[in-house]
Amino acid sequence: MLYDSGCVILVVDDTEANIDILVEALGDTYEVRVALDGPAALESVSGDKPDLILLDVMMPGMDGYEVCRQLKSSQDTRDIPVIFLTAMNEKKNEAKGLALGAVDYVGKPFSPELLKSRVNNQLELKKHRDHLEDLVAERTRELEKTQSVTICSLATLAETRDPETGGHILRTQRYARELAKQLQQIPAYSEQLDDETINILYASAPLHDIGKVGVRDDILLKAAALTDNEFEEMKKHTLLGRDALRSAVDQLGDNSFMRHALDIIYAHHEKWDGTGYPEGLSGEQIPVLGRIMAIADVYDALVSRRSYKPPFSHRAAVGIIADGKGTHFDPQMVDAFFTVASSFKDIAEEYADSEEERDILLSEDL
Repeated sequence: MLYDSGCVILVVDDTEANIDILVEALGDTYEVRVALDGPAALESVSGDKPDLILLDVMMPGMDGYEVCRQLKSSQDTRDIPVIFLTAMNEKKNEAKGLALGAVDYVGKPFSPELLKSRVNNQLELKKHRDHLEDLVAERTRELEKTQSVTICSLATLAETRDPETGGHILRTQRYARELAKQLQQIPAYSEQLDDETINILYASAPLHDIGKVGVRDDILLKAAALTDNEFEEMKKHTLLGRDALRSAVDQLGDNSFMRHALDIIYAHHEKWDGTGYPEGLSGEQIPVLGRIMAIADVYDALVSRRSYKPPFSHRAAVGIIADGKGTHFDPQMVDAFFTVASSFKDIAEEYADSEEERDILLSEDL
């Protein structure tokens, strides 16, 4: 039978005679390291991790069960296979060790060939398990990349209907992430804004105006102010986008990404005081990601040129958002926005659609 000579085995036993037997049995095939007690074993694995641990059950002070418990409780070491070494009269405790996460038991006195076979079997299983985990991780990355590209393609399609806002997607998703990271430090938002949710916010933010594909050109591209009836039609883009994504949810099933994307699409025009649309939600009735997107979207609209207005300065945009504190926007989110406002400005400069917009932003630095 062929063995993998690149593997490292950590032998943990307080009896030198046992260690000599194990080293002699395994040393010609594997790199064997030795620890004489539990604390030494834990210190050893904290550095260069072994591929497998042979762990004596009965040791003075910290026994093998406690060593195994600590190994399995750590993210860094829980996946290292542990084989317990036990005297025949200790076999009644096998269930305890297996419950702690050990993969096998080898009885004393050792049979060198049996020991080698048991060790090799577990190393092969670990190799296949690690390979499977790598394949799953690679597949996950591919799916995330496909999802991101698809989202950006759909969002870009929507934005092509309004050529004046080409960088809107890139800017707003970055504003939203900056604000969410700041809010993550506030207890009132930390549970709602874990790292996964912020990543979903960043990925799905480009979809916030996807419903605009259903708005008539004469309204969407109108240079003058909209009439009341036209504005009512424009407001429907939040519902059109939500309904389009709901059809996907019906086919694919609910998940956190879809749920958060729906929140962003239909709630980013709601206002803290209940005067927004489409549902007139107020306060904390508005989904937290919708509240974040509201600030990101308004800031970008202010510092960008639109058919109906020139670009505003960063200072003016910050002032308008400050004026909307407690009416248009969540008050605590506005305070958080003030903390990261300079990052918003940097993003607006980097991804500006025109030199005019960039010059107005840079003029405040002079």
